[in-house]
Amino acid sequence: MIHKWLNRGKVTNILIPLIAVFLGILAGAIIMLFTGQNPIVGYGALISGVFGDIYYIGEMLRMMTPLILAGLAVAFAFRTGLFNIGVEGQLIVGWLASVTVGILVDAPMIIHLPLAILAGALAGALWGFIPGILKARFYVHEVIVTIMLNYVALHIANYLIRSYLLAPGERTERISATASLASPFLQALTDSSRLHYGFLIAILGCFILWFVLWKTTLGFELRAVGYNKHASDYAGMNVNRNIVLAMVISGSFAGVAGAMEGLGTYGYMSILAGFTGTGFDGIAVALLGANTSIGVVLAATLFAALKVGAPNMQSLAGVPPELVEIVIALIIFFVASSYLIRLVINRLQKEGK
Repeated sequence: MIHKWLNRGKVTNILIPLIAVFLGILAGAIIMLFTGQNPIVGYGALISGVFGDIYYIGEMLRMMTPLILAGLAVAFAFRTGLFNIGVEGQLIVGWLASVTVGILVDAPMIIHLPLAILAGALAGALWGFIPGILKARFYVHEVIVTIMLNYVALHIANYLIRSYLLAPGERTERISATASLASPFLQALTDSSRLHYGFLIAILGCFILWFVLWKTTLGFELRAVGYNKHASDYAGMNVNRNIVLAMVISGSFAGVAGAMEGLGTYGYMSILAGFTGTGFDGIAVALLGANTSIGVVLAATLFAALKVGAPNMQSLAGVPPELVEIVIALIIFFVASSYLIRLVINRLQKEGK
């Protein structure tokens, strides 16, 4: 019976990330044992730090919001045959653009808030357009360009804040209330956490990715170009246009992720000493989520839970919070090593015949 179950391809695709998560957590437990920690107590403290209080659940959902959108940005690019390493930079420019509009524009909320979110999406799209056009016209690999643009985005954002938007505290002024995603209702519901309406936007983003990729002609063309650009060109598709468009859409998801931080979590943007890390975490979220909308939500839930629960591991169990980063890295490693997991599953299938 189990061998017939394993023979289903979709089941195997679901099993691989689950096994990767299990192996990552198991490896973390082994590390705890070697360092003199009790893994049961450690993981118990982690779970308590996530689900032991409604405040931490709210913080987990809040942290999931940019992770989901960053994961969608990477997943969309993957689905179209591109590797967008520049989500971090696209997120930063989206954050800055949304906060700038939130500060400088004076309009009713029904206009101001959508305009600020749109500004973030357009800034991210512009940052995605640059590697897209270089890839399409000059065959420059998008990985190299997006990595470099991350640093350009970081330093340009810091320069613009210092030169034009600086307020006491090494940050911008706070955005207007009409551009804020803050939700007193959700905050009261989660014991004054920073949960905001951006979470609903992230869930909507999952639906948009699914709909565009699988229910539209545009999505079919984008996926076809990703599978085989030569066959797509032979079929009459505009390969260069689709490459640019894929990076633009991917960048817009990342830009909205930045807008969620600027308009929802913080209400301003600080001068950054380094990368936020959310864009890079989005790569891991997309990989673990198998580049699907549902998978991205589940992977973002896991990563947000690990990050929110990490301080509790340290305070209650004496486990260094860095262990959570090790567990995340191991999960990514096992996902990247999915060939080995598939090899074991194939061996089980052969034994069952």
